[in-house]
Amino acid sequence: MRHNKKFNHLGRTASHRKSMLANMACSLIKHKRITTTVAKAKALKKYVEPLITKSKNDTTNSRRVVFSYLQDKYAITELFKEISVKVADRPGGYTRIIKTGHRLGDNAEMCFIELVDYNENMAKDKAAKKTRTRRSRKSASTAEAAPAAEAVTEAKAEETKAE
Repeated sequence: MRHNKKFNHLGRTASHRKSMLANMACSLIKHKRITTTVAKAKALKKYVEPLITKSKNDTTNSRRVVFSYLQDKYAITELFKEISVKVADRPGGYTRIIKTGHRLGDNAEMCFIELVDYNENMAKDKAAKKTRTRRSRKSASTAEAAPAAEAVTEAKAEETKAE
């Protein structure tokens, strides 16, 4: 029985799986988006998000811990210098998986996994478009008539003062 065994082994030995996830994490950090299968992307998400959380605290110990997972100096530098600054206020959910269909050769379900803050097309804090409200002619004509009526009353008041 498989009680409480939710870990996806991806059909690999432990050492192969560890090195594959480390390589995929380094590629994701360097390129901000990679294309892979859905199963690998879900495993990578569980692997890389704790590392990004760890990178928010830039200490020697956290760098050493992350380096023990990734084994790539350039990826560590990129993670601690750029990515951690960009995701500093985000409380989690640093990656996004978007399904792209099935692979032609073996019909595997494909997707791309990306870092959320690096996709400008899906950013929510875009400049809001200025919306124009439609106004009926009736309200526009009364708005124009109101200043004209005020001008007439002011003119009458000036005439009375002059007399």
